[in-house]
Amino acid sequence: MLSDNVLFIDAEAIVVDKPSGLPVDEPRDGVTSVANHLESLRFTFLRWPTIVHRLDRDTSGCLLLARTPRAHKQFQIAFEAGTVEKRYLAVVEGVPDAEAGEIALPLAKVSTAEAGWRMVVDERRGKGKAAVTGWQRIATRDGRSLILFTPKTGRTHQLRVHAATGLGLPIVGDPVYGRHGQHGPRMMLHAWTIRVPRGTKPAVSAVSPLPKAFAGWDAPLLDAAPGGAG
Repeated sequence: MLSDNVLFIDAEAIVVDKPSGLPVDEPRDGVTSVANHLESLRFTFLRWPTIVHRLDRDTSGCLLLARTPRAHKQFQIAFEAGTVEKRYLAVVEGVPDAEAGEIALPLAKVSTAEAGWRMVVDERRGKGKAAVTGWQRIATRDGRSLILFTPKTGRTHQLRVHAATGLGLPIVGDPVYGRHGQHGPRMMLHAWTIRVPRGTKPAVSAVSPLPKAFAGWDAPLLDAAPGGAG
């Protein structure tokens, strides 16, 4: 039950800790999604909360819900203005040469009848939307690296494509952009923190604990851990 996974709640917002494998919207295959849990997240309110942004099905971590229409609109404005701070953790295949950097590669959606749709880097045709991601190498182990991603835009599959193409190191377990034969218990991408400013009010701020799949990678995070989610 997502009602047991609440990381933050007040009169305007709820941040839940979404498990990997749970879609946000109702998928075509009919499996249970976050949308099916909204009634249980009313708590004392008559109105169901609404989903403000999206995480991929296989991504775990912080997901923001709005408890009122006014709050939903304000949060959407914050996302569009780029004032929402999000930090993700990912385990990637390989070790980047540098310790940190920024990836700026525009992304476009392509689709074929055989393979379905996916996002690709589009620098030549001019149809891609700007996508920018900051990154920092936190730790390395057994030929893999723990990367802290700080997206500055919010494109579909942005971190997955930027890892695979920008770093040249796909996220472990990525079923679309990963390397053939790579293994892992799940896609190793986790929405670690979120912070949404609210003017004179305290920010919405939450930190999602690392899932069990990330066991062994938690110690290096002590130096990178936020004081809140900032």
